[in-house]
Amino acid sequence: MNAVLVSVAAFLGIFGIVYVFLMTRHRERIALIEKGADASIFTDKNQVYYPTLKFGMLFVGIALGILLGNWLDKTYDFSKGVAYLAMVFLFGGLSLILNFLIERHLNKTRVRE
Repeated sequence: MNAVLVSVAAFLGIFGIVYVFLMTRHRERIALIEKGADASIFTDKNQVYYPTLKFGMLFVGIALGILLGNWLDKTYDFSKGVAYLAMVFLFGGLSLILNFLIERHLNKTRVRE
């Protein structure tokens, strides 16, 4: 019963945060349009985003974290929860940092051209 309550609460919390974020952003843009301002100030024309690269690197990082967590669990008798969670977050975060550096480098070389 507790697992169901925790799952429902987590889902509702995440849904609530995303809903408030999207509604606030929508209201800000509508207010700008009503005042006659251009809503394109929210987008950067010089910046190129690579979502496929980001998600690909994130999932590879998570997979490496799972593999290393399993290795730590089997080899050094770590606690399963600690080994898996720590490695998934570590490698997921490292992959996102690496993705940021790659995107920054790609955008710098794109601006120079």
